[in-house]
Amino acid sequence: MATAETVELGPLHPPKEESLKVFDEIESELKKTLLHMKHTYLKHEPEYFAAVQSLSDGELTSFSSSDLEGVRVGMSAYGLHLFGKLRLPAMPDSGPAYVHFRAFIGGDGHQEPGVAKLHSIHTEDVEEPDGGHKYRAIFTKDDALEWFDT
Repeated sequence: MATAETVELGPLHPPKEESLKVFDEIESELKKTLLHMKHTYLKHEPEYFAAVQSLSDGELTSFSSSDLEGVRVGMSAYGLHLFGKLRLPAMPDSGPAYVHFRAFIGGDGHQEPGVAKLHSIHTEDVEEPDGGHKYRAIFTKDDALEWFDT
């Protein structure tokens, strides 16, 4: 299994043609998964999507490849791991307005070589010093795009 310890991600950079192609291949699944997560978390932990609570489903998913602001890419024995920082255009610049996602493109020997798949959308659960938790799935421009599994 690929981990932060076994895959070295390159630096954050604007997406190039290949990254935009991957985004186009996973865009539909990304939108579908994002909406599913929002509605699921609203029932259990609404804080994850509190920053975008006022947006309609259409506004939340109004992004396109032109809103993909940065990517980090790493290779493993299994294939290519692409991490993306996606701007939600319906959100103001002043606060949380980004989704971090992870895609995977299988390499030679993988059951589906060359096929881009959405791996996950990042959600964060941070334990506070007082023992409470801070949950979020929407990030700010200044939040680093780091390796994540969920």
